[in-house]
Amino acid sequence: MPEEGQGVSPRGKLPVPVEQSRIGYIIGKDGSNKRRLEETFNVKLDVDSATGVVYVEPGEGATPYNVFRAKKALEAISIGFTVDDALLLGDDAYDLEVIDLSEVSKRREDLSRIKARIIGTEGRFKKTLEDMTGARIVIGEKAVGIIGDFEQNKVVKEALERLIAGQSHQSVMKFLERMSFELKRRRTQLWERMQGM
Repeated sequence: MPEEGQGVSPRGKLPVPVEQSRIGYIIGKDGSNKRRLEETFNVKLDVDSATGVVYVEPGEGATPYNVFRAKKALEAISIGFTVDDALLLGDDAYDLEVIDLSEVSKRREDLSRIKARIIGTEGRFKKTLEDMTGARIVIGEKAVGIIGDFEQNKVVKEALERLIAGQSHQSVMKFLERMSFELKRRRTQLWERMQGM
């Protein structure tokens, strides 16, 4: 039997490893962020500051799905998203997509170069990407996090994959302009259908 404190999750609780530097942010001032997360996902959070693990337990009447969504929110905060952005994951329309940059960069210099390309001069490319798709994007230490609906995430992921593969910003922008128009058109059609119901 493993001894207590050896990374074994307490009964019925899901362990979620979180960046040590983000633990305080998950708790928030006087536990305010922790409370907001617990209320949104109907879970109880047990934060182990020493190990950087947050244990997620379903609240009253919660399902494993609540725990799964809370886990995604914690992962989002760990990458660098704000609590407000992570709380969007309480809505089924939103999802978290993560691109692991360590898989595409063999050396530290590659990682820095890829991140610099994604951010763009003075953060302009990242901001344009967010403005054109409506998704929220965070560039973490070794990963890029995206929070948006299915179509937004798909477009952002493809744009980033093109950029990582070496396409120019100009070429990726053309792709984004085309897809952004497509996203708006689909949303307008959906809105019109909803109005006609």
